Amino acid sequence: MMVNVFDVAAFILSKQGPMTAMKLQKLVYYSQAWSLVWDEEPLFNERIEAWANGPVVPQLYEAHRDMFKVDVQDIKGNPEALNDTQKETIDVVLKDYGPKSSQWLSDLTHLEEPWRNARKGLANGERGHREIRWAAMAEYYSSLLPA
Repeated sequence: MMVNVFDVAAFILSKQGPMTAMKLQKLVYYSQAWSLVWDEEPLFNERIEAWANGPVVPQLYEAHRDMFKVDVQDIKGNPEALNDTQKETIDVVLKDYGPKSSQWLSDLTHLEEPWRNARKGLANGERGHREIRWAAMAEYYSSLLPA
């Protein structure tokens, strides 16, 4: 069953507690990426764009615009909407990426092909709304798995 980005964000916040808006965006992105690889399906349908500070889901951004820190009550999502497989995927993402800082996660996305390729032709710091496609994410993150 497909959930939305707000359900995923609410689940992340319910597990990790309040965090910066930038960190939440990156954890949502990595949850989507690894769901595409491990579960062979997207977690949510909302578009991910390659913004200057890394991947961003514009609808989620609108929900936390002007907030530095975001908490679960700030997001109108239902963490219980996720099934066990979706929760397990996000739990593994949180185990690996959750302890990292917002800036560390942003810097990591800047090194990876899905964001870099979507930003081709844009200057550093230049605004852009190009989509990071699921196929690009699945291909790149699959390549990181041991053979």
